Amino acid sequence: MNGTISEAEPIACTLEAGEFGKRLDWIAELNRAALLDVQRKGLRLILTYRGEHADRVREMVRQEQQCCGFLGFDLREGEGRVTLVIRAPESAADALDTIFEPFLQDSSRSGGCACAAASSRKGEDNDRC
Repeated sequence: MNGTISEAEPIACTLEAGEFGKRLDWIAELNRAALLDVQRKGLRLILTYRGEHADRVREMVRQEQQCCGFLGFDLREGEGRVTLVIRAPESAADALDTIFEPFLQDSSRSGGCACAAASSRKGEDNDRC
């Protein structure tokens, strides 16, 4: 499953506030159940999941392609693992932490404050940090 990056797409999620929060929760649940490894290399975020969760990872990609058309997604399956590479456009280089943080929800491997994405939930307050 390959996704091309569109420089013409606005660099913004098109989900409504409530839907964005639900999506973050859904990704957090997937990460708790299946995320094995996280790597960040330049404009790419590389997520490795347990192979038995491939259907859920494919569903996440399908949903994210609809709301974040500016990102590219490359999904590869093999050896009991699913590897997802998320690519951001060059024009988004200054906002990579914000762009990638939703994909790191509930990941002990995120290396950052998980409340950064939670506080970006449109219209929601966050007093945890």
